Amino acid sequence: MENILIIGAGAAGSVVAKKCAMNRDVFKKIHLASRTLEKCRKVRQESVSEITISQVDADDTAQVIRLIEEQRPDLVVNMALPYQDLPIMDACLATGVHYLDTANYEPKDEAKFSYTWQWAYQDRFRDKGIMAVLGCGFDPGVTGIYCAYARNNLFDTIETIDIVDCNDGSHGKAFATNFNPEINIREVTQRGKFWKQGEWIEIDPLSISSMIDYPQVGPRKSYLIYHEEEESLVRNIPNLRQIRFWMTFSENYIKHLEVLQNVGMTRIDPVMYNGVEIVPLQFLKALLPEPSSLAENYTGKTSIGCIIRGVKDGKPAAYIVYNVCDHAETYREIKAQAVSYTTGVPAVTGAMMMMKGIWSGKGVFNVEQLPPEPFLEEVAKQGLPWHAVRLEEGAYEELARV
Repeated sequence: MENILIIGAGAAGSVVAKKCAMNRDVFKKIHLASRTLEKCRKVRQESVSEITISQVDADDTAQVIRLIEEQRPDLVVNMALPYQDLPIMDACLATGVHYLDTANYEPKDEAKFSYTWQWAYQDRFRDKGIMAVLGCGFDPGVTGIYCAYARNNLFDTIETIDIVDCNDGSHGKAFATNFNPEINIREVTQRGKFWKQGEWIEIDPLSISSMIDYPQVGPRKSYLIYHEEEESLVRNIPNLRQIRFWMTFSENYIKHLEVLQNVGMTRIDPVMYNGVEIVPLQFLKALLPEPSSLAENYTGKTSIGCIIRGVKDGKPAAYIVYNVCDHAETYREIKAQAVSYTTGVPAVTGAMMMMKGIWSGKGVFNVEQLPPEPFLEEVAKQGLPWHAVRLEEGAYEELARV
């Protein structure tokens, strides 16, 4: 395996293409395709080695099939929108090509992301003899791999997981999102949810918060939201009693979001305007800055990890496993901001695991079902070093009480 097809040339997709171009010993042929060819041209111009490009509408399975047949990749890396996961998976099934993505499917007409639709492909991928790896970004992705590493090496039993995600960067804009605005706003404005004692508990959006002390950043107010890796980790980490996901949002971000919600700009249902049907959130997306455009002047760091509690050798144990990434450093390396970098680099690393046969199998897999140790060794080399620190008794006590 040596040829890769990347679909999607947005902020994170461009990171995948550029990092693949820096690893030519693994990726002999790199092809990048997007609905917007100009984005592909820009990535090609900024890459350290040659990549080929083309235009494709990833909503159209027939177009993706033709592209795969023309390029003959060993692996398709889906960096397009979550709506396009199923058409691309269908194309991989039709052509017998392995598949990897960073975000699970959600339908356009409902803000509900779930692995259920993609897990349903298990038998078809297994029978075809090909592999699909789901959610290989950072969260989901690296966070699940941290949990798998902890399961294998740090605990006998994991009881609770708190995934904590802080972007302490500043891009100087009044309001902007660090990845696709449409997906970001749909994610944040839906009802929150977490797993406790065998059931899902739903909450109003952004109704629960806690101060969390992030490595190399410090205490930041964080909000409990639902995130997709919770759904798979509940299945794949035995005896898990509770899992939650926390993310920081600035007061400025929340203020703008509340206003946009109040005036209907975050709606995902069509409305008529001057005789034309438009979706308000899609119109808002067109007005907001392109996430990749934020990179040049971004300062600060992301700090993302997992606070894991459980039992080791019959005694309580707790660890935080985390990464800190600097916006200015990622821009210097490949002209990307850290949120895009932390999504794209794990996708490249997962692709390397598949290309080398370290991750192998037939069917549909979440990342925590695959060997974590070789992935973590490689992702550190690719630019995302990680740390596992044993916590003293009483650490993150406020979070544990929520």
